[in-house]
Amino acid sequence: MSIQLTIIVLYIAVLFGISFYAKRLAANGSTNFLFAGRKLGPILVAVNVAGLAIGAASTIGVAENAFSTGLAAGWYNAAWAAGALVMGLVAAAKYREMNCTTVPELFERYYDKKGRVIAVFGLIIIQMVITALQYLAGGAILSSLLPDIFTFQNGMIISAVVFIGITLIGGLWSSGLSNIVSVVLIYIGVVVGTYMTVANQGGVGAIAAKLPPGTDWFGAVGGLGLATVIGWFAVMITQTITAQGPVQIACGARDGKAARNGYLLGALIIFPIGFLCALMGMAAKVAYPNIKATMALPKIIMSLDPILSGTTLAALWAADVSTACTLLLGAGTLFSQDIYKRFVDPTIAENKYMVVNRISILVIGIVTLWLAFNAVGILRTLLIGLSLTTAFTVVFLFTVFAPGLCRRNSAFYTTLVGMAALAAWQTVPAVRVFAHPIYMEWLVCLLTFLAVSVIDKQRIPVVTTKPE
Repeated sequence: MSIQLTIIVLYIAVLFGISFYAKRLAANGSTNFLFAGRKLGPILVAVNVAGLAIGAASTIGVAENAFSTGLAAGWYNAAWAAGALVMGLVAAAKYREMNCTTVPELFERYYDKKGRVIAVFGLIIIQMVITALQYLAGGAILSSLLPDIFTFQNGMIISAVVFIGITLIGGLWSSGLSNIVSVVLIYIGVVVGTYMTVANQGGVGAIAAKLPPGTDWFGAVGGLGLATVIGWFAVMITQTITAQGPVQIACGARDGKAARNGYLLGALIIFPIGFLCALMGMAAKVAYPNIKATMALPKIIMSLDPILSGTTLAALWAADVSTACTLLLGAGTLFSQDIYKRFVDPTIAENKYMVVNRISILVIGIVTLWLAFNAVGILRTLLIGLSLTTAFTVVFLFTVFAPGLCRRNSAFYTTLVGMAALAAWQTVPAVRVFAHPIYMEWLVCLLTFLAVSVIDKQRIPVVTTKPE
């Protein structure tokens, strides 16, 4: 058995060992399985947030982008860190104190049933798109690490089996405890891998001298443009407030203070990784100028010492594991809580509800694997999908901070128009007058929300905390 394969096998064994331990913690009901019994302290909140953020897009995707645009690709992780910071300062404690489970639940609590329905379908689509990209990156990593064993396609399948299996076993406890190992491994692998990659190529100066002309490789915005970088910040701040993954972590905290402090610490953990991965992507541009951009990071790492390359690529795979588990759990929660339990069987017994949760995670996991085989461009696909959270964020912020402008139909029509605008962006080139769809989304969602506040006269109830 090769060194790299040994490292991967050991890592998988550790993850499943943690998951079976977590299964005992998650055994007593759906709250334990889906929300870790609402007992996560700030450290576990922080590693969950970091694990969710540092996934395919934040590692493989950043290096893929840096392969053509330079170090500025690392701003993607900085944008995620900004999102975690804003979530910590503005929304994390609010979610925990309202004792909610999902954004669609809040929509029905303060708006109406149709607002909940449209929100749950939109959020499930977002979760599935992001999860599919974790499989894509997982296939790239395993096929680079062990090309004699894994093709790109069966690497995605193996990744999916591990991601789904860990989530099914222990739920949010499994994800949280696994993320302690994963985040440590990510930092060790990426930091040491970057240092050795740069050293082996003669330093940053040597890499800069060999990069092709025409791109400001080390510039503040590189080959991206300021509008794109600002767009990233807008997308990540928007999605962090209302995507189910971040919300579920906040709702799993033991109290509002733990939720807030965990997100602030998570922001610090997230920030540096993107620029390190971007630097490795640029090193790959020098060493392997003709490779597929998605393979930039795995390829450059495989040029290192076997133990170091195995550890570093296992760290990148760990990033995918940590992100995918939280995303799958979030998607499963949305279906089981906001569709099945709300509309199909409201009086479902707790033991049967746990079965529904696990079946929904399994089915969604399989569907997202199919999506992964049809996905192209990790960052581009991800950012377009996340733009859909704009409508949810607009509704949430008005609900909490300006309830006087909120009306019964605000959630439904804001979400509907947000979806229609994004669909138009994808299908009607004439509407693409903005540098990024997130700008159009904020404009149309704000205008729609304010228009409804004028037309509709039925106000929502006052926002209050909900007892445990």
